[in-house]
Amino acid sequence: MADACALDPTRTLACRNTPEATHLKLIFTALIFFTSAVGISSPVFLARLFRKSPAYAHTLVLIKCFAAGVILSTSLVHVLPDASAALADCRVASRGRLWRDFPFSGFVCMAGALVALLVDVAATSSSQVPKYGPIGRDEEEGMKGCAEQEEEELAQMKQRFVLKVLQMEMIFHSVIVGVTMGMSQNVCTMRPLVAALTFHQILEGMGLGGCIAQAGFNLGMTMSMCAIFSVTTPIGIILGMLIFYLMGYDDSSVNALISEGLLGSLSSGILIYMVLVNLIAADFFHNKAMLSKPWLKKASYTALVLGSVSMSVLALWA
Repeated sequence: MADACALDPTRTLACRNTPEATHLKLIFTALIFFTSAVGISSPVFLARLFRKSPAYAHTLVLIKCFAAGVILSTSLVHVLPDASAALADCRVASRGRLWRDFPFSGFVCMAGALVALLVDVAATSSSQVPKYGPIGRDEEEGMKGCAEQEEEELAQMKQRFVLKVLQMEMIFHSVIVGVTMGMSQNVCTMRPLVAALTFHQILEGMGLGGCIAQAGFNLGMTMSMCAIFSVTTPIGIILGMLIFYLMGYDDSSVNALISEGLLGSLSSGILIYMVLVNLIAADFFHNKAMLSKPWLKKASYTALVLGSVSMSVLALWA
């Protein structure tokens, strides 16, 4: 029986072309930067354009639900399967029974979700609703108004905290994708991968941009968050090229596969928790507009499904 890890040496040599790969990566770096910028800035621009429209608040909810679908698909259909495949590689399995039999990807994904829960609880534990003693009717009405205002402020603070965590996770994912491409010298897999990756960055950018649009940041913060996302994958590609040229690092080595698998699984668990608890559940069960308007809930669910399906289809190519 042939070795399951054996590769076709003729095809490997034909596909491994360092000068051509370098030329392609420089072109792809500019292309991915452009598509990432378009993806993340589109929902932000549209939100600011229609800010005075009566349907502004409803539109933001729909954009956020579409974004949640994109992020959910990113974690479950892209990040976690790639991490599982890396840890299931026969070269990793050859390191021993533990690597071969234990489901590390699922375990580390669960650990990521538990870590995200711990951080979420720690970040919100100090925010307690104040208790008031006996007061008159007028004072009671005033206190209710203050309590509602404080509740809205706390909700916005938590939303911004969740957004920053989501951005860090997406930046991490984008950098890993960029570094992997930057270290690769296989031109056969690079061309179809980039075609899919451009659409991947547009949809992922739209997902994050939709959350940024609803968070209510000022213009400077909004522009900086959009810029950071736009440059992460290009920076990852350049970093991967530098690592390859300076260190000769092999992106298909056993240590690289284990690192990619463990970090990807952890990232997936954090993303799954954040999107299910702090985006989907928060809107569908606690959003006052959605609870009072059945049509908005149906439209939001449709947007959620469309976002999930759109991102999932790209898994056929990347």
